[in-house]
Amino acid sequence: MPDTDGWETYSNLVLQQLELLAGCMEDLRGDFQDLKTQIIELKAKEDRIQDIKIWKEKLDDIASPSQLKTVLKEIEVLKQFKTKAITVFMVIQAGMAFVLAWSKMF
Repeated sequence: MPDTDGWETYSNLVLQQLELLAGCMEDLRGDFQDLKTQIIELKAKEDRIQDIKIWKEKLDDIASPSQLKTVLKEIEVLKQFKTKAITVFMVIQAGMAFVLAWSKMF
């Protein structure tokens, strides 16, 4: 009889260890799934980076960064000129309207 009691204790101990190992395996599976998700996200980011690199290379073939900077400055100058030209046009139109109204009065 004492022999079977030892076996039951041993089998309970083994069963507890197996349950503990099963719990650890589940935790590892969850961690593994998290790692897979992170790897997928990193691959997606890497693909986007590659797309941006390809786009930049194509853009560099068209114009260099210094050329783009110069073009942006020229565009700003043209915007200012447009604003000044519209303002002058409006002032001249107002003057013409005033002269026309003045001539009608007299």
